[in-house]
Amino acid sequence: MEFMEYTEAYLDRVRDLVRVVGEQKARIDQAADWFAQTISSGRMVHVFGSGHSRIMVEEMWPRYGSFPGFNPIVELSLSFHNLVVGANGQRQAMFLENVSGLAARILRNFDLKPNDSALVISSSGCNVVPIEMAAQFRQRGIKVVAIVSLAHSHAHPSRDPQGKKLQDHADLVLDTGAPVGDAMVRIPGLEAPVSPGSTVGGCLLVNAIKAEVAARLVRAGQPPKVLASGAVVGAERAVEIFEAAYDEHAHRLSQLYATVGRV
Repeated sequence: MEFMEYTEAYLDRVRDLVRVVGEQKARIDQAADWFAQTISSGRMVHVFGSGHSRIMVEEMWPRYGSFPGFNPIVELSLSFHNLVVGANGQRQAMFLENVSGLAARILRNFDLKPNDSALVISSSGCNVVPIEMAAQFRQRGIKVVAIVSLAHSHAHPSRDPQGKKLQDHADLVLDTGAPVGDAMVRIPGLEAPVSPGSTVGGCLLVNAIKAEVAARLVRAGQPPKVLASGAVVGAERAVEIFEAAYDEHAHRLSQLYATVGRV
């Protein structure tokens, strides 16, 4: 196979991911309904992902084309991979991702309410912290949407002591469409495939949800403050929107701290 053919092989698999996401329109709509209701009520959608699933958290907010209403919960100890080895290395992150009780300590920082909602992302759905994060949300009456790679999750044993997986603690499950092991391209001479797909499928899902939520907020008479480039709205207007959006985020976030620890 020529080099270009490997590119085409990967792009063919990506097209499969697009198809899988498109087939989940009804579930995307349901997630958007819940998230729009949360944001309309003045509360926040809590978004959590450990490991490389952090990418989808940051894809949701804050970046161009996104808007306030989402609380990105990113623990650096679980997702700071840049150093790989040594202090703050990958080994520690992978270990901590399976420490029972850490999710409860993370959420101890927030005053959560039943009209909040949550999006928890884990490609395998089998690591302890995302599983317990979803369980903690549901214990508080919060609707949980999970994004997993179902084929991989079904093939992988859970590390949860009770044998549960992320989807077992979710009200709604969305599938990235990535295959077992995530990587999608076989190269002769290599034992394992290369070029993973879960991030592509996950980003397709979160941006589809984002678009549907924005449409619902507009219909409700609450158009969101969408972060926009100066090349689109003009430099002065872009700065104005950024400041207003960040202020709104701060005001929403302040509610999550207002009564923490009080009975």
